Amino acid sequence: MDWPMDLLPLPPCAVLGVRPLNGLLWTLLLLFLWYCYRVGSDPPAPGRAIPGKHKSGSRRSVLSRASSCAGAVCSATSNVATGDRGTPCITMETGEEEQEQGYLTPVLSHALFPAQATASGRKLYAALQEYAKRYSWAGMGRIHKGLREQATLNDRSSIQKPHLFFLPDVPSIPFFPRDAHRHDIEVLEANYPIILAEFQAVYQRGIDPKIGWTAQSNTLRGITLIMAAGVCVAGNCRSCPCTYRTLLSLRTFISSNSLGAAGFWLLGPGATLGGVYGPTNTRLCCHLGVQTPPQCELVVGGEPQCWSEGHCLLVDDSFLHTVSHNGVAEDGPRVIFSVDLWHPNVAAAERQALDYIFCPDQ
Repeated sequence: MDWPMDLLPLPPCAVLGVRPLNGLLWTLLLLFLWYCYRVGSDPPAPGRAIPGKHKSGSRRSVLSRASSCAGAVCSATSNVATGDRGTPCITMETGEEEQEQGYLTPVLSHALFPAQATASGRKLYAALQEYAKRYSWAGMGRIHKGLREQATLNDRSSIQKPHLFFLPDVPSIPFFPRDAHRHDIEVLEANYPIILAEFQAVYQRGIDPKIGWTAQSNTLRGITLIMAAGVCVAGNCRSCPCTYRTLLSLRTFISSNSLGAAGFWLLGPGATLGGVYGPTNTRLCCHLGVQTPPQCELVVGGEPQCWSEGHCLLVDDSFLHTVSHNGVAEDGPRVIFSVDLWHPNVAAAERQALDYIFCPDQ
């Protein structure tokens, strides 16, 4: 609809008592308002894109056309191969779509669990289903996939094979840079003198199970835990109060499930711990060197590293790793303060679900 210019209510300059320039400005303002009205009221022409809607709409249309074409090709191929037996074609989601949706993709809870799964695997899967009923399946895609594939993971040989739970699609390396958990590393290193003093006070009492030590004489190892499986070891926390408060100040310490622990680990001269895997790849072990004699070595995934007193190493112990102390008796034991931190690529929703699944009470 075309509007003639005669219909525009232009106020005469004489009546308004203003100069002709103001009348020109009023005219331009009314023309601009008329143009905005026409642009907003006219429907878009066929084939014309609407900003903000074209990308998602075209992506869905492309995916729908691709899946329909794939279904047609699959149906034709199936009829030729099976002699027109009418075998149905099963369409699969594209990898591009999975990358777009990421870990927030909802999971179908009615998927069958593998028959070869162990009793512990079925128990964990039941805990995941209970968590999803209380909260949501959103964000549980990788955990759901990991629980289903855990049985087959244990049967294959690999340099990374956690024996309890493997979270798929988590990028990992044997040793992580400090930037992965800079805040927590700086907190531990800043409190190194206090942690060292409290350890020496506890160690002078002797390695005795009655005061919280777990001694393994066959490998000359000793362990005293400040926190284990999300529970504070009361006696050890009282013996190392500053160390316990340091743990509470860490942002990514796994303190609410059975995957996390923190404590002092001793390894005597001549002892070796070889060829073991950690329980999961959802965590990183932060090793603070407390007493590190020479000729002590840690090999993770084929990469060797040495500890340094007062400094931290970030280790993914789900890789095959060995620990050795090749020193002499005069060197004394190697002592580290080990703290389990969340893997930086585990999302917040997944951490909450893992706290529920691996709750110490489960």
